[in-house]
Amino acid sequence: MENEDNLREDKSINCIQIFLKVIAFIIVLYIFLLSIQLMGASLKMFGHGLAESLMAMTSNPFVGLFIGILATSIIQSSSTTTSILVGLVAGGIIPVPCAIPIVMGANIGTSITNTIVSLGHVTRRDEFKRAFAGAVVHDFFNLLAVIILFPLELIFHPLEQMSLWLTKIFVNVGGFTFVSPLKIILDPAIHFLKESVNSPALLLTVSFMALFLSLIFLVRLMKSLIIGRIEIIIDSYLFKNIFTAFVLGIILTAVIQSSSVTTSLVVPLVGAGILTVRKIYPYTLGANIGTTVTAMLAALVTLAPEAITVAFSHLMFNILGILIISSLFRYLPVTLAEKFSEICSKKRRLALLYVISTFFIIPLLLIFLTK
Repeated sequence: MENEDNLREDKSINCIQIFLKVIAFIIVLYIFLLSIQLMGASLKMFGHGLAESLMAMTSNPFVGLFIGILATSIIQSSSTTTSILVGLVAGGIIPVPCAIPIVMGANIGTSITNTIVSLGHVTRRDEFKRAFAGAVVHDFFNLLAVIILFPLELIFHPLEQMSLWLTKIFVNVGGFTFVSPLKIILDPAIHFLKESVNSPALLLTVSFMALFLSLIFLVRLMKSLIIGRIEIIIDSYLFKNIFTAFVLGIILTAVIQSSSVTTSLVVPLVGAGILTVRKIYPYTLGANIGTTVTAMLAALVTLAPEAITVAFSHLMFNILGILIISSLFRYLPVTLAEKFSEICSKKRRLALLYVISTFFIIPLLLIFLTK
């Protein structure tokens, strides 16, 4: 009897501990997501107008590519960049051929957020090595896609032609709006913080501190909770194979309307060793497809054929990129990510240098040199 009572007591204590850990996990996850959105919101306060001005100033496809990278790195959202671009094209400020390179650049720029998230693991070498690889696999895919498709577009215009064909089908379809559930949950807190602080620099500092602290606790809680049954659900069902991971990436990103958030969500899972880079790679490709939904909705609302063409060019760029790279290079982005993260785990300053140079310094230099 005594043993049974002790067993029941142990089970009760265990259930309470798990319940408290789940509550703590939800709170920390909320802070983590809030920090990502707050980082984007504070950077938009700095650079929303700058990004729009940058996009409106180019007629050179090379400059357009670098402006797409820089503008998206500033506002940390390819959905926002392409939505602004759709508006500029609909208003006749930018022609379609000049807008397509900006779309390509936006695809590279959007991967900055999950790379920054991986830097939160920098104090723990093995964890950082895994997390950084999980982040930069997105970068390497987007870079490879641009290296292949940018010259093809300059010579043969496949994206423009396919997008024009799709536009003819959808030009008379009315647009509709869809509100991301993430915005409903996070926007009140972001609005409150923006009203209370009213300083982009301070908000950015707070977002970075919240990001790094939440990451530490998120990984610890995941390691203690996601052992056994939940780990089996994630590994064996959500990321069971290439197809399920790919579809999950599309659906989650289309609903949340932010590939920055959905790709950042899996970085701590890779850092904790729960998922591998190879497992999350199809998920990031799905996120690339899912992120095109926002711009397509914005374009259909404008009903401007040129704007719809630009939105479809974003979709076609990602579809063609996936088809070409998956057919010819298979897991090359994964191999590059793992090799590069191994180097950066030994010299961790390289990771920060990579972020600053790839997303800011090189695009800025090339914009001025090309101009």
